[in-house]
Amino acid sequence: MKLTYTILYVENVHKSVDFYQRAFGLKHRFTHEGGDYAEMDTGSVTLAFCGHTLAGQIVKRSYQNATPTIQIGSQISLYADDVRSAYSEAIKAGAQPVAAPEVKPWGWESAMVLDIDGHFVEFAREIK
Repeated sequence: MKLTYTILYVENVHKSVDFYQRAFGLKHRFTHEGGDYAEMDTGSVTLAFCGHTLAGQIVKRSYQNATPTIQIGSQISLYADDVRSAYSEAIKAGAQPVAAPEVKPWGWESAMVLDIDGHFVEFAREIK
């Protein structure tokens, strides 16, 4: 098996696409004509957004929505050549700071923010 998609369930797909473009510099790949699903171009694994109404139809069970005040125990990680700059730009675009950039004992520099829907987003790079 191989990981092909990460899909975040969001309140407003268009706002999430705009935020991820501004905050993280990701390129928009596709939005379904109904506006309730979109994909970003992130390399070999696609990052997608799915509106809560469509997500409910797909999973057919209730789930806890992530919000800026209720975070879900998951994260996405983005490799950043300049973690400090990525962190700063994301905050300027509306992300909430979680953990300022720091070098971890395992040899990676890392920082973390919350996106507009309450999903954790990490910036990381390996220190050589």
